Amino acid sequence: MVKLQGEFVWHTHPETDELFMVVSGQLTIQLRDRDVVLNPNDLFVVPRGVEHCPKAEGEVQAILFEPQGTLNTGDAGGDRTAELCELS
Repeated sequence: MVKLQGEFVWHTHPETDELFMVVSGQLTIQLRDRDVVLNPNDLFVVPRGVEHCPKAEGEVQAILFEPQGTLNTGDAGGDRTAELCELS
């Protein structure tokens, strides 16, 4: 479960798909050739290796489905990379 607001970083996940499911708010998944706009209960799968950049004008709550150990910034790295932790 994540909260998003503003524009994230352009990145890819070379080894895995990434599924976004919006719980509240409106999320735009920017792709190099188009934008995908998601509203509550919408979902979208970004295929492995596809460069993307999530963007939210207001606060968005979403669920991301991806394999354990997947970095949120993918191949981009940087100061917005979240530390991986296990839920208990």
